[in-house]
Amino acid sequence: MNALTLPDIATQASRQALPLDWVGMCGIALPVLFDSQRLSAKADAGVSLDDGEARGIHMSRLYLALEMLEHETMTPALLRRVLQRFLDSHEGLSRSAYLKIHTDLLLKRPALISPLAGWKTYPVSIEARLKNAMFHVELKIDVPYSSTCPCSAALSRQLIQQQFVDDFANRSLQHAEVLAWLGSTKGIVATPHSQRSTAHLCLRLDDYLDDFPLIAFINDAEAALGTAVQTAVKRADEQAFALANGQNLMFCEDAVRRLNLAMKRSPGLNAFHLRVVHAESLHAHDAVAESRWNWEAA
Repeated sequence: MNALTLPDIATQASRQALPLDWVGMCGIALPVLFDSQRLSAKADAGVSLDDGEARGIHMSRLYLALEMLEHETMTPALLRRVLQRFLDSHEGLSRSAYLKIHTDLLLKRPALISPLAGWKTYPVSIEARLKNAMFHVELKIDVPYSSTCPCSAALSRQLIQQQFVDDFANRSLQHAEVLAWLGSTKGIVATPHSQRSTAHLCLRLDDYLDDFPLIAFINDAEAALGTAVQTAVKRADEQAFALANGQNLMFCEDAVRRLNLAMKRSPGLNAFHLRVVHAESLHAHDAVAESRWNWEAA
C-alpha cells in the first residue's frame, strides 16, 4: 500500500480573503513555574492572520511552543521567546503574537500577632504581546482586603455617645463604673459595617525587568490598605484585625487613592489601571472606584 500524504487544510487558500486580528486557543491547561512553585494554569495563545488569502493558522505549533513554560521559571524574557516562536512558526502568515496565562499564586501569610500562618491564593493573569518587534507585558492581580465604612463608623460613634448620655446624664462618674460600661454591650451599642473587598491591579511593566515582582506588588498593595484578609488566627490576631479596620476606615475612593500612591512608588511600573470593589454589606449593590496612571499614553 502506498503511503498517503496527510492533508493540511490550513495551507489552502481562503474562499474569502480577509486578514484576521487574532486566531488561536483559549483555556489551554498547563503547569508553570513561578518563584519555585509549580502552579496549575490556563493559557490563551494566538497570533494575527495577516495573510488574508490563508485559510488558517497552525494551532498545534502554538500548543507545542507552550512546552517551554513547563521547564523554566516564568520571566518576561521567557514569554518573549515563546511569542517569538509563535511568529517563527507562522512566518509569512502572522506579524503579532499574544499570550495570556492565568493562575492562582499561593502565598503563605503570617498572622498579625500569633505565630500562626496560613495560605492565601491571589488570582494572577500575565498578558504578553509581541508586534513589530515591540514587546509589552501586563500583570493583573486581585488582592482581597477588608473595608470599614467611615460614615457607618461615625454614625455608630454617635449612637454610643447617645447611649453614654442616657446612662450617665446628671451623674458623677466613677472610673471603675465607666470602665465596666465600656466593656459591656451598652458600650458598643452600634458597630460600623465592614465588607470583604477586592483590589484589581492591572500593571504595565517596564521593559528592563528581568522577573515578575508579583509578591512585591502584592505586599505594597496590602501595606497601603492596612487590612489584608487573614488566614489562621487566634483571638489576639482577631483583635489586632479589628484594630486595623478601626484605624483604616475607607470608602472605595480612599482605597483606590492609597493604592495609586503605593503603585507609583513601586519600582518597575510605567503605567497602571486600578479598580477597587467594596462588596457592600449595607446595600445590595457594590461600591466601585477606579484610577489610572499613564494608562492611555502607554
